[in-house]
Amino acid sequence: MTAAAAATTSDAPILLRDDADGIATLTLNRPQARNALSVGLMAALQEELDRIRDDATVKVVVIAANGPAFCAGHDLKEVRGNPGREAYEALFEQCSRLMMSVVTLPKPVIACVHAMATAAGCQLVASCDLAYAAEDAKFATPGVNIGLFCSTPMVALSRAVGRKAAMEMLLSGRPITAAEAKAAGLVNDVVPADRLDAAVAEMAQLIAGKSPLTLAIGKEAFYRQLEMPLADAYAYASEVMTRNMLARDAEEGIDAFLAKRPPVWEGR
Repeated sequence: MTAAAAATTSDAPILLRDDADGIATLTLNRPQARNALSVGLMAALQEELDRIRDDATVKVVVIAANGPAFCAGHDLKEVRGNPGREAYEALFEQCSRLMMSVVTLPKPVIACVHAMATAAGCQLVASCDLAYAAEDAKFATPGVNIGLFCSTPMVALSRAVGRKAAMEMLLSGRPITAAEAKAAGLVNDVVPADRLDAAVAEMAQLIAGKSPLTLAIGKEAFYRQLEMPLADAYAYASEVMTRNMLARDAEEGIDAFLAKRPPVWEGR
């Protein structure tokens, strides 16, 4: 456990990390605050993601949480306790950097959502590459209810779901069910609560068996091409595939497929 993750007002760390079989699980651990993203918790998450970026032993990251909620968004008590433009700008810049780190991390990130995810908590789910939810989980961007439109959560949400679904969540503040979240494209699948950890582990293990180089190339290309016009996206993707084909792992993967044997990835 790193120093940032251990910083807390109680004996329990605010962020837990567990590594096994190439999968790093980061667990939000502020259950009494419904895992609200305090400055300290965001710093702890940022520190671990920065460490994982250059950790060759980690192939996949899972973000989970303890307690009655997955994440309640920003810590409003902390926010109101430190008012002013400078503090607000620093807070939202910190949060935006964290969300960007999830997207730009060269390893797949999976959200394991066991309960309610609201505001910046919903933003965190939308920022992850994949998300799986328990049947009784709910999602909301309820800032409009307290006079604070969820503008930064909107960035991730509007890139994960359709415009109409995103605007309905943002304008109404109404929570949606896990089933509605799946229909909207916010989560990949919904499973019984007692099957959630197993379902996430199964997908994480499946992905961890792929070439880490290929995963990094593919994840970066996926998000970059989304922002391009169609012709530019095809030109960019063609260049990426050419570069990918020249990699040792692509040669090994194709040779292994043709020889009907498991590939041995070298990460180059």
